[in-house]
Amino acid sequence: MNKIAAFAPPPTSGCTCFRLRRASRRVTQFYERHLEPSGLKVTQFGLLSGIRACGSISITELADAMGMDRTTLTRNLRPLLDQQLVIVREGADRRTRAVELTVEGEDAFRRAAPLWKQAQASLITTIGPERVVHLHQLLDESVDQLGQA
Repeated sequence: MNKIAAFAPPPTSGCTCFRLRRASRRVTQFYERHLEPSGLKVTQFGLLSGIRACGSISITELADAMGMDRTTLTRNLRPLLDQQLVIVREGADRRTRAVELTVEGEDAFRRAAPLWKQAQASLITTIGPERVVHLHQLLDESVDQLGQA
């Protein structure tokens, strides 16, 4: 058995977290190769997409929607703020903050979106459409179950 195989235990044993993190890293690398010309990381594109879909959203709501804690979200928003792709304003009351895209953020999203679509199409071709549908269903169901736990 080679050293790499030792990290891939039989399907019914081993660490689920390890498997998901390894898969996540591989998928992230795949998308980032496609997004590289845009200058955005996949996490940044995901945040721009989420913010764009909502128009203006509170930091707490965005963190919940993205499945992140507020600290991680704040850290991930920092490069977008530094590049002036998003702004943070006072929210519905003085205790909350809302984030929204700037004109530059909208432009960055529009430049990156076709690259993301290419990545998605390539992933579907590589893995196979049926597997992608099954993977999405399994992940969505698992996230729901874990959210209830």
